[in-house]
Amino acid sequence: MISVNEALSIVANVSKNHAYKTLSLGDALNYILYEDVISPIDMPPFRQSAMDGYAIKWSEDDLFSIAGETKAGDSHEFTQEEGEAIRIFTGALVPDTADTVIIQEHVKRFKDNILIKKMPAKYANIRQRGEQISVGNTALKKGIKLNEAAIGFLACLGIVQVKVYKLPSVSILVTGSELQEGGRPLKPGGIYESNSIMLKAALYQIGIKNIQIKKIKDDYNTTEEGIENALCDSDLVLISGGISVGDYDFVKKALLANQVEELFYRVNQKPGKPLWFGKKDDAFVFALPGNPASVLTCFYVYVLPLIREIAGFKNYHLKKVSAKSISNFKNTSGKTLFLKAKLQNKKAELLTGQSSSMLNSFALSNAIVVIDESTVDVKVGDQVQCLLLEN
Repeated sequence: MISVNEALSIVANVSKNHAYKTLSLGDALNYILYEDVISPIDMPPFRQSAMDGYAIKWSEDDLFSIAGETKAGDSHEFTQEEGEAIRIFTGALVPDTADTVIIQEHVKRFKDNILIKKMPAKYANIRQRGEQISVGNTALKKGIKLNEAAIGFLACLGIVQVKVYKLPSVSILVTGSELQEGGRPLKPGGIYESNSIMLKAALYQIGIKNIQIKKIKDDYNTTEEGIENALCDSDLVLISGGISVGDYDFVKKALLANQVEELFYRVNQKPGKPLWFGKKDDAFVFALPGNPASVLTCFYVYVLPLIREIAGFKNYHLKKVSAKSISNFKNTSGKTLFLKAKLQNKKAELLTGQSSSMLNSFALSNAIVVIDESTVDVKVGDQVQCLLLEN
């Protein structure tokens, strides 16, 4: 059995294949850029009025005659004489003969003439060509997460597609002959299956939609075949249950029969001690415990960081913060504990219902408090480490 830190180090340092795919800009939200994006144009692509007003060649005079009008989208070029102004609107091309835009609130108009009440500094209210970015310069660097502003910025440069880090395809294998689908009365000895639905929701939350779910009976041949198929179909295989040491736990034997390299098995933690992690070629496998709270804890602590790293994220672990405990707690297990908690105003409340089978308290938590294996007593007012579930 290894420590949590050792397990995290193995997951972090295992060799990973960072693939990319090309997406249309409209489909690239929340993906990570795979390469630098170079601007194909100047932005703005021409000298552009920043205000509604009048374009002039700056002088100390305050009386100008109006020689024309231009609005956004017009391409007509004006030739201005001294003392002439062009009526102009926001976003319009500024004539080459003008160097200043007077905002309309600072002008009094008399038919075809204007009187400037407040003369601005020379070059005022004009967006210069390439002011935001010049052609050939880096618009966005590799590793940037594409939020709505980034997508809008690239769109204004005329870019229609980008290379992004590819998210892994995932197979979820659920073991357990006792498991039933919801919507039907439970049979004696049966329980409703929730882990695949929960894992699918967690994967959807980070943008993964390429998910296959398979239910496997507690039978060795079926388990071995299910794992074989999943390894062919997916970049990441998540197995729920069947990894302990019971007579009907066939997952570890079936993984080894499929030549999946075992990188670790069993971690000194609670919940989730019987966690298995391995790799075959470029595919990864997590064999998770069967209890729902154990599954979700292991997903947050180990699976999510692996997925995020493959997907190009620089900060791929859940965010860590320190908070004051408002609960007393004793750790007599000698294990690292992951405890469901409510974090508010930098204070952490340990929730009741910490059993590995209980999701009701998980549904109310927004953090996981981590108690190190060497810590025995946590008292009210002690600082504790928290993993934020709401990034």
